[in-house]
Amino acid sequence: ADFFSFGSNDLTQMTFGYSRDDVGTFLPTYLENGILLDDPFVTIDTEGVGELIKMTVKNGREVKPSLKIGVCGEHGGDPRSVEFFSNEAGLTYVSCSPFRVPIARLAAAQAVVGRN
Repeated sequence: ADFFSFGSNDLTQMTFGYSRDDVGTFLPTYLENGILLDDPFVTIDTEGVGELIKMTVKNGREVKPSLKIGVCGEHGGDPRSVEFFSNEAGLTYVSCSPFRVPIARLAAAQAVVGRN
């Protein structure tokens, strides 16, 4: 492969077994009771979804060290998720909806500064 691109929303749905259409009926209770700390469709779940991403990055780069790897979806515009993708998962790029691009660019710059 020349690149990997994670669909973070789809990966989150499959990992949790949640439908984004139905999550509003129970997610507030999960957050209120501390079952989840964050909405996993807003900020990437680093312990579950994030570990799957990190394993894939590691395995892909063992085969092709120059492999470009990114993420598409709303997580690409969330500052905490961008920091994880950049500094912990080793992704090459993020993509997100147009209205989140300024936030994503700032978050990416802050992640690089934080890494150095």
